[in-house]
Amino acid sequence: MNTPCPLDNIRVVLSHTSHPGNIGAVARAMKTMGLHSLYLINPKCFPDAEADARAANAIDILQQANVCVELDKALENTVLTAAVTARPRELSHAIFDARQGAMELVQQARLQPVALLFGRENSGLTAAEVNKCQIIIHIPANPQYPSLNLASAVQVMAYELRMAITENPTRPAVSGVPANFNELELLYAHLEQLMTASSFLDPQKPKLLMQRIRRLFARARLEKEEVQILRGILTALGKRW
Repeated sequence: MNTPCPLDNIRVVLSHTSHPGNIGAVARAMKTMGLHSLYLINPKCFPDAEADARAANAIDILQQANVCVELDKALENTVLTAAVTARPRELSHAIFDARQGAMELVQQARLQPVALLFGRENSGLTAAEVNKCQIIIHIPANPQYPSLNLASAVQVMAYELRMAITENPTRPAVSGVPANFNELELLYAHLEQLMTASSFLDPQKPKLLMQRIRRLFARARLEKEEVQILRGILTALGKRW
């Protein structure tokens, strides 16, 4: 029985891409390193002839691309999502460089789907998008000119992912089954609902409470069983309101 390649479990997710040529260039960058799962969130122009032209012999990646209306759909059933961003964040998740981040993703991708999330060409990822991720990946670059175009950033990460597999070919020991995106989002919604009902959270003045909670659980890397325990506690407590 052949062991699935971790690259088959890695999604490249592009959010609100403006230029179709960039989508084609990303497809080419992916295929050169063995990635094939492309998700597009509300691209401005797709499908498009310019995307096909820039993809060269990677048109099959474009033909199989999943176009989504919202980020949650693109991240369904993933157990780890990395936000690729160079912008400093007020409340940051754990930050990895490209090499370290690739190793984190590959470790999980040996067993379950994971995702790399890239933002808009002109403004990058929003705070809300980063909040849906568990880690941040920063690609080290010239501090005087750290700007990478979208396809270049994808190419760097695709290379690091391939090298992570080459340098660490064995399957890691697993202590438990990680919770996936869907399960975590239900936990956050359940917790927010209960905090609101108990007046701990004022929905009119939420401040950064949910963002801090997401960061807390992102560091914990919750397992399925742990989420079930927390949901059970919340359900029991919720009977009081």
